[in-house]
Amino acid sequence: MNTAIIVAAGSGTRFGAEKPKQFLEIHGKPIIIHTLERFENCAAIDEIILVLPIDEIENFQINIEKYNLKKLAKIVAGGETRAESVLNGLNAIDAGLTEIVAVHDGARPLVTAREIAQTIEKARKTGAACLVAKVTDTIKEVTDGKIVGTIDRANLRRALTPQCFRFEILQKAFAPENFNASATDECFLVEKAGFAIAFVDGSAKNIKITTREDYAFAEVLLKQT
Repeated sequence: MNTAIIVAAGSGTRFGAEKPKQFLEIHGKPIIIHTLERFENCAAIDEIILVLPIDEIENFQINIEKYNLKKLAKIVAGGETRAESVLNGLNAIDAGLTEIVAVHDGARPLVTAREIAQTIEKARKTGAACLVAKVTDTIKEVTDGKIVGTIDRANLRRALTPQCFRFEILQKAFAPENFNASATDECFLVEKAGFAIAFVDGSAKNIKITTREDYAFAEVLLKQT
């Protein structure tokens, strides 16, 4: 069984809205619903665990039925950091049944079913896989207010989500001896635990909605899908 952990427990303070950005609507549906539907419609996903702010769970459960999300198995409360929220989701998984865990940001509603399936399949073959996008800007290294070098972007990638792992690998990466609450993605912890990570090239359209500009861009892209 393949389980997706959708992490949507952030407060969205950088967005500056009255409620967390994952609950803002685009084309009549909350962003988090757009994201959940991508995983609902992916044949490679068997169940979904959703991680939300604790004070948003009750209201979300009241309104979720109309979206007919059959794969949504559990809703759990998030932690103080993203890593703690992922850990809460991981602890809710049935360890005896799950083979691959796919961790995805709730504010990335533009991932495709194909990208999800490809990343899961790569993780099945290698143990760990990250969806990435090429870096198109020229990257400069700076020190003391000056540019001191130009980094070869040919070997650089932006980490996207989902990031997929065999359950036992992700469990070891999140074990107390390896866990770091400030880690910003799962690959960081998996790397530190000593595992190699393969990658799958994805689309630059798979943006994380963080700012109002991101929201406007996602609104246009979702209209096209």
